[in-house]
Amino acid sequence: MRGTPEAEGWRWLEQAKEDLKWAEDLAERGGYYLACFLAQQVAEKAIKAYLYARGEEIVLGHSIGRLCEAAGSSEPLFLEKGRRWAILDSYYIPTRYPNGLAENIPARVYTKEAAEQAVAMAREVVEFVEHLLQDRSK
Repeated sequence: MRGTPEAEGWRWLEQAKEDLKWAEDLAERGGYYLACFLAQQVAEKAIKAYLYARGEEIVLGHSIGRLCEAAGSSEPLFLEKGRRWAILDSYYIPTRYPNGLAENIPARVYTKEAAEQAVAMAREVVEFVEHLLQDRSK
């Protein structure tokens, strides 16, 4: 059973922050494709945290762009930031499956630079949502 909307939001954000630790670790140790995928997951969970905290009962979908559009109805900065963060959507499928890349595999395609950029963006999403949730708690 779920708690209050705020508690549910914090629960989702806590998981996003835990996943962020592992994305950072993978980016440092050479698991670049996995760090990119996990960065997308971190951002997705963080934005869902905001939506749950706002009282949404069910939040479906994985697209950072679409989730930011939904969150933008109550916090317009999501619309602005979401245009940049939506690049993380490109890490949702191709980072996991060989058939997402023409004649290659994710382990050979994704670079340290891509992983670092993706993780930095995921961290930005987490920090933004955390700030919004803290403001709501005051």
